[in-house]
Amino acid sequence: MREASRTTRQRIADKLREEPTAAGALANEFEVRTTTALDHVEHISQSLEPTDETLLVAPPTCEDCGFDDFDDLVNRPARCPECKSEAVAEPTFVIE
Repeated sequence: MREASRTTRQRIADKLREEPTAAGALANEFEVRTTTALDHVEHISQSLEPTDETLLVAPPTCEDCGFDDFDDLVNRPARCPECKSEAVAEPTFVIE
């Protein structure tokens, strides 16, 4: 299928099949807002249920202390609850 005829959601799913990617990077690459990219990822996850593929989420991680036990695995928190650092990496998504 030609690239131009594929929807943004299909192209995001293809990207997630290739490599783990954060929502911010998806937003930049596909020229959508981060919240829109997250909406696409959520819908992709639901559409994978009847298939043998799975959407995996690597949680956000504090780059200073390594904390990764955040309550919300999808959204990037403003700061780490352990060390209060604002250096928190976005969660990444991949389809396997």
